Amino acid sequence: MNIIFVVSHLRDCRIRMPGVDIVPMRTYLMDAAYCGNKDIKVFNLCRSYRYQKHGYYVSLLAEARGHNPLPDVKAIEDLHSDRLTQLLVASLDQTIQSGLAQIHTDVHALDFYFGRDAERCHEQLGEQLFNLLRIPLLHVQFKRCHGRWRVQEARALDITDIAPCDLQKMADAATDCVKGHQARAREPAAKKPALAILYTREECEKPSNAGALRKFREAAEMLDIRTEIITRNDSNRLTQFDALFIRDTTSVNHYTYQFARQAALAGLVVLDDPDSILKCSNKIYLAELLNRHGIPTPKTMMVHYDNLDDIVPALGLPCILKQPDSAFSIGVEKIDSQSELEQKAHKLFEKSELILAQEYVPTGFDWRIGILDRQPLFACKYFMVPGHWQIIQHDGKHAIREGITEAVNLCNVPGQVIRMALEAANLVGDGFYGVDLKQRGQHCCVIEINDNPNVDEGNEDVLLQDALYRDVMHVFRKRIEARKGNTVS
Repeated sequence: MNIIFVVSHLRDCRIRMPGVDIVPMRTYLMDAAYCGNKDIKVFNLCRSYRYQKHGYYVSLLAEARGHNPLPDVKAIEDLHSDRLTQLLVASLDQTIQSGLAQIHTDVHALDFYFGRDAERCHEQLGEQLFNLLRIPLLHVQFKRCHGRWRVQEARALDITDIAPCDLQKMADAATDCVKGHQARAREPAAKKPALAILYTREECEKPSNAGALRKFREAAEMLDIRTEIITRNDSNRLTQFDALFIRDTTSVNHYTYQFARQAALAGLVVLDDPDSILKCSNKIYLAELLNRHGIPTPKTMMVHYDNLDDIVPALGLPCILKQPDSAFSIGVEKIDSQSELEQKAHKLFEKSELILAQEYVPTGFDWRIGILDRQPLFACKYFMVPGHWQIIQHDGKHAIREGITEAVNLCNVPGQVIRMALEAANLVGDGFYGVDLKQRGQHCCVIEINDNPNVDEGNEDVLLQDALYRDVMHVFRKRIEARKGNTVS
């Protein structure tokens, strides 16, 4: 196993360790040598893990490459969650109180290197913090209020702030670091399984309309599952349920991801799970993942400020620029000239330090194959808006026109379309996915994999009718029973 420390700049790491390579983040992100080598363990020691900054992409692409990064993107999202201090107090209160009992000041700060504090005085606390957060370099400030210690702040520690005398301690801790997570137990469930459906009626772009939502609930009742619609204000009630079905549009930097993460940590069955949201929400991750496994896609390149001039020679015109977390065709731009490319690329760079460029593949429709539990569920043709190049035409913020949807019997879908959709979705997980593909003659390629795909009454369900909804609910029932150690036919 090759161990690499990825840092923002080589000068940031002032110590060398046998068997550890120090790699600058730009090299790790862009050098093809790191794309195909699976025998790598990545410690991400970049200065910032902020969403869509370079450090964020190091962990994201390391996951796509199978490099088991520390921290992974789930850990990064937890670190930036508004609920972080509540999570730490709820999980580690007893250890915090006992570990800091001999401290006589009312404010105390500790730095942890891979689960060890520098002075080795709080080993149990350091180990539990590391198992929970998985942040290699962590600064935590504690404050005593009314006789009890509370976490006032927890943040990633910049490697350049580590004192020279502590660098070897950090290196020793890194060498001994082992992977492990501690699962948190959830409250016992009621005898009748309970399913929470996260759904916001006011949201403009929803993955299910009201008719589909009603049919999901009816199908659940047929399988003796109790359902309840919950909103973004109900996160504190998740442990009352056995499962969570997200029917709001998902995103990583968003309450839907926090719901999925919280539910998964509490032991609920979740569709879609936080791993699937992380993987599907970023097109750069998907491009790396599909390329690594040899699944055909349009010709694609990762773009940063310094390689804009390489796009047209590589992809030609027109080409497509994509914001990494774009959805519903927003943040996806068709480029017809070099000047337009520069203008729109710089606008996309305002939100992300990396964007995606792809060759333009014109087709009259996109295939959408719905995959559930590693099996094809439904197939549709999503036709382009008349006179427009996308299936959804928008005004920059909202959809103004959509192309028609035609449900297709799975037995009438070309075999290579089904096989490629399954192969792509299986790389992500065993959740609920919508795989979008383009077909031109005998050539087929994957455009993207969507978690939490659309199921609307009158569109995706035209052929399957109520059976579509029953199939989804049957997966929930099967997984709930498996968690309880029971079986279900």
